[in-house]
Amino acid sequence: MNAQAQDLKAHLLKTDEEFHTLASKHQELEGRLHELTAKHYLSEPEQLEEVTLKKRKLQLKDRMEDILRRHRQQA
Repeated sequence: MNAQAQDLKAHLLKTDEEFHTLASKHQELEGRLHELTAKHYLSEPEQLEEVTLKKRKLQLKDRMEDILRRHRQQA
């Protein structure tokens, strides 16, 4: 990610409540995924949770990218 994109992301984290909420939730899911991947064996419910978390995390990232794209177009 280039400096301009990083600057926009940092700006949105401070000024856009939805973007901030999405980023926080994304980090939360990332933390839980890290916990799961650190395990040597995942039970079936944990495997399902891992797949669900990855999908949700991707949805959040897609929405964040939509917001970034919208702000780039307005600039």
